[in-house]
Amino acid sequence: SSCSQLRASLARIKVMAKKNTSSPASPGAAADSSARDTAIGYMHSMLQQRRFEEKCAEAYAIGKIGGFCHLYIGQEAVSTGTMSVLRPDDYVITAYRDHGLALTRGMTPREVMAELFGRAAGCSGGKGGSMHLFDRKLNFLGGHGIVGGHIPIATGVGFAISYRGGDQVCVCFFGEAAVNIGAFHEALNMASLWNLPVVFIIENNRYGMGTAISRSTAQQDVVKRAASYAMVGTSVDGQDVYTVHDELAAAVERARKEHRPTLVEVRTTRFMGHSMSDAASGTYRSKEELDQSMQRDPIVLLKTKMLAEGMLTEDEFKKLDDEAKVAAQDAWDFADASPEPAPEELFTHVLSDESTIGADGYAGAAR
Repeated sequence: SSCSQLRASLARIKVMAKKNTSSPASPGAAADSSARDTAIGYMHSMLQQRRFEEKCAEAYAIGKIGGFCHLYIGQEAVSTGTMSVLRPDDYVITAYRDHGLALTRGMTPREVMAELFGRAAGCSGGKGGSMHLFDRKLNFLGGHGIVGGHIPIATGVGFAISYRGGDQVCVCFFGEAAVNIGAFHEALNMASLWNLPVVFIIENNRYGMGTAISRSTAQQDVVKRAASYAMVGTSVDGQDVYTVHDELAAAVERARKEHRPTLVEVRTTRFMGHSMSDAASGTYRSKEELDQSMQRDPIVLLKTKMLAEGMLTEDEFKKLDDEAKVAAQDAWDFADASPEPAPEELFTHVLSDESTIGADGYAGAAR
């Protein structure tokens, strides 16, 4: 059954994580407090995402969440490392695998889970669901369900920043399969031509839905496409939160100071299926391939580093993990107890109630 397959997949992730973690013989000198605080923050972020997504999987399996549901398990270092270099007034836009990115940007587990449950307390009023998380206060502009369809929007945000004379940055996440979409070419060409402050991030997990990149993309070294647009292109290990941070810090600085776009390929792995509708392994990828990828679980890699450098003890890790589990369960309980949108909500947010442009430059209800 789907429930038994889900339990098997989640159990395998936990077994691999335990197997791959080794405690050092001696912790060495006490770590610098600033470095330790940063590492603890990274760990808290990644554990919050992991335990939240595991709860989402459980909720989907029993029908609490409907529609499509794409989990971020295995890719947590990408969101954590990237968000750590952004300012609150920067912009974030992504595709449909958006739960982890929304949480790291600052949405609460409660409002994200309520949205997944289709409840009025959700970040999009229960109308968007898993693929359409949105929060204007956080400049989190979605959550988009069409492959590659949001990439031109990111270029548009970059144009708006430039037009207003701002120094914000827009970061745009998408999968490697989106580089074959025509809109990708048009958006990156225009961003480079007009010197727009956009960082385009390819989350390359090597499978577009169930199709391996070797079967869909003639030039598998996708970052080479940056040369076509005369922009900097870099590749980074997406399982190491520190390397993600460093590469994205440079790209964001380039956008902010030089008003130049960057194409960043983040090589990562999703430990679950493309969505909750397909198996983690056994169809388009083997169990052996998945197990090998899970040897580089980003949470395990960070935990091992922190243990080795005296930044963390096993008891402290357990405390962080337990807190993440409590937060995920609290989000479930809150969402389950929240009311569904009223029937009249079908007719709201269809058209703007106003046609004037506000002082902030946004039209009517978009403010």
